[in-house]
Amino acid sequence: MLKPQLHHHQYSKTKPTHFLLHKPFILNSGSNASFLSWSRPPPCFQKKNKNAGVCYCTTSYSSNIIKAVASTDTRRSVNVKATVTIKQTGLDDTEDLLGNTLLLELVSSDLNRETGLEKSTIKGYAHRTGQAENEAKYETNFEVPADFGEIGAIVVENEHHKEMFIEDVVLEGFITGPVNISCDSWVHSKFDNPINRIFFTNKSYLPSETPDGLKRFRKEELALLRGTRHGERQTFDRIYDYDVYNDLGNPDESIDLQRPVLGGNEHPYPRRCRTGRPPCKTDPLSEKRSFSVYVPRDESFSAKKKSTFSAKTLFLALHALPPSLQTAIIDKKLGFPLFTSIDSLFNEGISLPPTLQTKGLLNTILPTLVKAITDNLLRFETPKTMEKDKFFWFRDEEFARQTLAGLNPCSIKLVTEWPLKSKLDPSIYGPQESAITTEMIEQEIRGFITVEEALKQKKLFILDYHDLFLPYVEKVRKIEGTTLYGSRTIFFLTPDGTLRPLAIELTRPPIDGKPQWKEVCRPAWHSTGAWLWRLAKTHVLAHDSGYHQLVSHWLRTHCATEPYIIATNRQLSVLHPVYRLLHPHFRYTMEINALARQSLINAGGIIESSFTPDKYSIEISSVAYDQQWQFDLQALPADLISRGLAVEDLNAPHGLKLTIDDYPYANDGLILWDNIKQWVTDYVNHYYTKPSLIESDQELQTWWTEIRTVGHGDKKDEPWWPSLKTPKDLIHIITTIVWVTSGHHAAVNFGQYAFAGYFPNRPTIARTNMPTEEPSDAEWKRFIDKPEVILLECFPSRFQATTVMAVLDMLSSHSPEEEYLGQTIEPSWAEDPIIRAAFERFNGKLTELEEIIDARNANLDLKNRSGAGILPYELLKPFSEAGVTGQGVPYSISI
Repeated sequence: MLKPQLHHHQYSKTKPTHFLLHKPFILNSGSNASFLSWSRPPPCFQKKNKNAGVCYCTTSYSSNIIKAVASTDTRRSVNVKATVTIKQTGLDDTEDLLGNTLLLELVSSDLNRETGLEKSTIKGYAHRTGQAENEAKYETNFEVPADFGEIGAIVVENEHHKEMFIEDVVLEGFITGPVNISCDSWVHSKFDNPINRIFFTNKSYLPSETPDGLKRFRKEELALLRGTRHGERQTFDRIYDYDVYNDLGNPDESIDLQRPVLGGNEHPYPRRCRTGRPPCKTDPLSEKRSFSVYVPRDESFSAKKKSTFSAKTLFLALHALPPSLQTAIIDKKLGFPLFTSIDSLFNEGISLPPTLQTKGLLNTILPTLVKAITDNLLRFETPKTMEKDKFFWFRDEEFARQTLAGLNPCSIKLVTEWPLKSKLDPSIYGPQESAITTEMIEQEIRGFITVEEALKQKKLFILDYHDLFLPYVEKVRKIEGTTLYGSRTIFFLTPDGTLRPLAIELTRPPIDGKPQWKEVCRPAWHSTGAWLWRLAKTHVLAHDSGYHQLVSHWLRTHCATEPYIIATNRQLSVLHPVYRLLHPHFRYTMEINALARQSLINAGGIIESSFTPDKYSIEISSVAYDQQWQFDLQALPADLISRGLAVEDLNAPHGLKLTIDDYPYANDGLILWDNIKQWVTDYVNHYYTKPSLIESDQELQTWWTEIRTVGHGDKKDEPWWPSLKTPKDLIHIITTIVWVTSGHHAAVNFGQYAFAGYFPNRPTIARTNMPTEEPSDAEWKRFIDKPEVILLECFPSRFQATTVMAVLDMLSSHSPEEEYLGQTIEPSWAEDPIIRAAFERFNGKLTELEEIIDARNANLDLKNRSGAGILPYELLKPFSEAGVTGQGVPYSISI
């Protein structure tokens, strides 16, 4: 028996003799599967061939690792040729000429029968043998002994000075046929990190079922992914850890850019990925900002993704576009003098400075938004809503319809208590009673029903932004160029199933010695009342736009998901079936979130400069997280029930009876939810055949505990967290996470340009107070003489509007290599015939959903999704082409 050999420390200058692993990889799904199987890579994949396996990349290995090595019988062997495909993202030609290469090692999943020790790896140096336009090939040969056993992993050492993107490894020579290992992963240079990369096979194992030869690797790999909390993360690192949101401000540049830390008792918030950047000089609690933000290397875009959609290019565009527009517009405060001036954005365009054109950013990143870029003119594409009906934004019925089938269908609630009453402290914010009275409502619905009957019959609904925004009114009003109210909007469900807006209440708390001010506006038949109603709608739409972007979109999808990703990589091995199930739902999300922290939600960024709450925007999302966010309510059925939009009914479709029968978001969403749940059920029940397997799965239990107590640690003591004791519990938890990353995100993201590209429909900011709020004689006369001018002044400025329009186009666009829910099977799923069959059923159900949605949109009886000038509701159609299409449900939050 050979003596155990000792691994060198990770930071030792001496090259280790053996290497440990990180994530899995992939293999041929054919008859060879039983002999050799591979797994798939982290969020840096490209689309997979259905017949190919996927590969997972492994991280470096920890220090002081003892590896027992046993001799291997080489008297009988087979010659295996390995071909590595490298995507060309800057190959190191000089190093290849010097003879440097890739060192590959095959790892057996079996122990030596005689010694009980791990078998020694089989090594081979792969050299470049071919080169095409976008890729290069490296090859080597192995002599694999007959008793080597099933291959469990392959280790890669990159001897070049540059990282390389390995697309796949193909092993040819086995009697059962070639083995395809799709890696789709960046492999660092050994000069950056001496610990080699390992790719496990894609055969999934519960911890208790792990082959003996891989048990130590599985455990140590997770330890490497967790890393330590010391030091600043490097680009090539693959370490997952938590931190608070303390990098949104930039106090070293200006004290005006200082922002509070989000995360903790004062401002509860989900956690984000730790970068380890040093603190700011002027505020030790804030992290110093930098041009790029660390994300674990496998979370960044793949080579193919980078070629079609580069986060860095988007970052540059977001930074270049606003100043270029400001240069073109000159005055950031300048509004639109006429409605024809707004129309000119789509017809005549904006003259841009040559600097932006020479960078080529618009042609690169905004190809669908720009109708034409000639003579330095930026002309916006006409949104689909405006193409259907130029005056869609003006109609009250469309204002109401969009609460059910628009960009933010997640806020409308049933009125369950009357009269309406605030929960805020009256000694600070004034009287709690709403100014909306029974008499007002009955005047609007006279001939239909009384308020009492409407409440019993569930006919009254509300958009309620009163208590969330009212505490920020005084703070926001101190900022030049914006204003704020608390607001309530009441709707009535008519006999034809549509909503009719009845009243809008705007409230200002006591400020500067002045008492609380509140006003109720209603649809009017006189010009003065009609214009006041339009102005009140503008304020409500600005509130709804802010809530949509900050809460329904950012908080509930992007922000809340990051802790799931971190915990999954820290606690679930890539060999774990739950990891394999969740992995496609997490691709690219951390990189997109890092980009948001750089350019969108940061101090002075696009959100703050263009949305009503200004510098308090993200802080308000923290208040919403504290008061409203619950994991159990992220499930679509529970969300609908909590808002009074559904009740449980076992005899109804999906087990729910909708309060509004024609509710497009809920109607389509519930079918998608059920399809996801069935797929997850089939998958989970295949691996967990009895409840005891759930409770005994230490990786799984630690994963769920870490999500609750660390990732969402500010809510760790809440009673609503689901328990994890049975397969049913796990199915519900996973279905909720999958719904949030796919269906919910698609519903609130990919319609942004269609519904908000013509900004009067969804202004992001209301810049002026209501003309009835303590006006001077001159101000009132100005309103009476030119009400249209007052409305235009309330709208966003030209700079704000055009910046947001450009950003919404980017965020609404599907990448050419987008991976849609249920469209392409993961190689690890394809290898198991039972999982493959379940996936094929899932795919079939999603295809049926597309047909159902098309039929619903053609049904004129469904007035909330069809009719003259109405944009069909397609946001939950599963599949799409590239670009701004207003449909398509990707696996993950990848934009």
